Amino acid sequence: MKLVTYLKEEHEQLALLVDGLLYDTDMLHPDLPISMAMFLNYWDDVMPLAKAVEHRIKEGLVRNVMAVNFADAAILAPVTNPTSCRDGYAFRQHVASARRNRKVDMIPEFDQYPIFYFTNHNSITGPGNVSCMPDHFEKLDFELEAAIVINRSGRNIKAADADSYIGGLMIMNDLSARRLQMEEMLLNLGPAKGKDFATAIGPILVTTDELERYEIPCKEGHTGKSWNLPMTCRVNNIQVSQGNLGDMDWTFAEIIERCSYGVNLFAGDVIGSGTVGTGCFLELNGTGKLHDPNYNEQWLQEGDVVDMEIEGLGKLSNTIAREESEFSILALKKF
Repeated sequence: MKLVTYLKEEHEQLALLVDGLLYDTDMLHPDLPISMAMFLNYWDDVMPLAKAVEHRIKEGLVRNVMAVNFADAAILAPVTNPTSCRDGYAFRQHVASARRNRKVDMIPEFDQYPIFYFTNHNSITGPGNVSCMPDHFEKLDFELEAAIVINRSGRNIKAADADSYIGGLMIMNDLSARRLQMEEMLLNLGPAKGKDFATAIGPILVTTDELERYEIPCKEGHTGKSWNLPMTCRVNNIQVSQGNLGDMDWTFAEIIERCSYGVNLFAGDVIGSGTVGTGCFLELNGTGKLHDPNYNEQWLQEGDVVDMEIEGLGKLSNTIAREESEFSILALKKF
């Protein structure tokens, strides 16, 4: 099932996406929630009904419900107001390449446990413009990722049970202001201001049953579902990155296990995979300079269009916009 949140008459509307058309949930059945938040909180109750209604649409049995073309709608983030947002560090290739480019050894702890950080769940956005302050343009970067959303509350969830807590998958662009990030992390705290201004997700939440045909075994010694989903990123129609979600070393199930240790997870929590190998300019620039000292670094600029595609999950498109402000926190440094 493909779930979409779009703007309808100035309010958020949840819809089922079938064959390029959006069907408002509340118009399909009065017992279906109108919002993604309510859908996630009553997941076990409403999913059977939603599946039955989707089946009727596909069979041509729903005729009196007006549908909206997905391409014409104002698409929002599938989960517009997550209860929290964490981002993982699951792709060994990305971590190893980034450390090699800095001429430091691969950190052995990567293979011991999955880690994550909290980012700003109030800065979640969907397709469209991403507003950036002047300091964000100091080495502004994309990060090609996937994300899940939790569909029921849980605590101390074991990895073997964790896949049932995944409502679905979507594309994530963990936008990063690298100068802010690198400077603040010299103090061994963060990331904070380098990350908290924007995280784009969407445009569709695809439920895991829809992705069964893509399932593959996870890496040896790991637990949980894995999916063979090619991933690409284009900037201004030029491909800059490609990878595969199946290359995740730590599974989402294992990340959930660690996130929920001694902590309550809630329906609506978003968790990112971390960056796929080659999935950001920081890594690509480092690899380029490793082989050629004269390599010209590339970073996102005002007006750039970032298109991320993951097979089965659609395309997330964002345009980099400059906020009308000259305020700089970098200029406030004491020396």
